[in-house]
Amino acid sequence: MRTVTRLPRLTAALAAAAIAVAGCGPTAPSPAPTPGPSAAVLSPSPSPSAAPLPSPSAVPTVSLAPAPSATASPSASGDPAVATRVVVRDLGIDLAVTKSPPANVYPYCNVAMYLGPPLGQPGQARATYLFAHARVGMFYPIYDLTMLKRTPGKMVGMLVDVYTSDAMLHVYRITKVLPHQVTLDAAIAARHDELWLQTSEGPHGTPGKTQVVAEPVSTAATDAAAANPPVHIVRCGA
Repeated sequence: MRTVTRLPRLTAALAAAAIAVAGCGPTAPSPAPTPGPSAAVLSPSPSPSAAPLPSPSAVPTVSLAPAPSATASPSASGDPAVATRVVVRDLGIDLAVTKSPPANVYPYCNVAMYLGPPLGQPGQARATYLFAHARVGMFYPIYDLTMLKRTPGKMVGMLVDVYTSDAMLHVYRITKVLPHQVTLDAAIAARHDELWLQTSEGPHGTPGKTQVVAEPVSTAATDAAAANPPVHIVRCGA
């Protein structure tokens, strides 16, 4: 029997991500441009059998690129390439991406965040996991279609652009939306390049998270400036 380790019992490696995804659930949307739901991330459990998913706020190809390698390509600085920007044009999403904060820091606003190992980076033979609050200017459109309009299927087929620090553009196509998720098991189990987006489904403390899964379509070189936008982190609270 598989067991699921809940958010309070996360491993140190993914504790920061778990706080980010689970700590900022969506708040009741307001007609004014005030923040909506936020995003909190779940993280894998210490045992290889079960891993809780990140929990941000909000709610479903074949790669044309060379076969993914086990490690990320090096960037100009010599460091492994990491996700730096995520764009979903059909949803009006365009966010800089940064590493998730430490476990004792509330997930950032104004950016999307990525989870570290055992999750990967674009082009690797594993899943890339990005999460952001379900707030206006962040992943609110995912929350809106999933939780408010109850039409998550509208996202299926949309393209997601993920830029990396080595000036590469990885294009993915959304294949499914998974509302009310509480573990990271499926993402961690991926054995090929996949993209997972996560956001919250309610106020801070709401357990379930929405996951959007996308498969790779293509990979190509791009403009270095476009791939490495300025990162303006806002330190927000629940």
